[in-house]
Amino acid sequence: MSDEQGSNDLKSKVAKVLDEVRPALQRDGGDVRLVDVVDGVVQVELQGACKGCPMSQMTLAFGIGRVLKSKIPEVVDVQPV
Repeated sequence: MSDEQGSNDLKSKVAKVLDEVRPALQRDGGDVRLVDVVDGVVQVELQGACKGCPMSQMTLAFGIGRVLKSKIPEVVDVQPV
């Protein structure tokens, strides 16, 4: 498997997991968009109510990040852009 194919597979896995957590964010008026995955680091953009929420860092670390890391071992970190 090429590095590019592996990267695309990982992005696909990450996108599927984000689709699982998205409804919880949307219930609070927010959302998340996958920007990229580089060397196991997932880059996301928080949108809507999540973007300006004082709890967004906790949502990112203990919500989105925890779920991604538990379901996809290749994910080492989640960062906002």
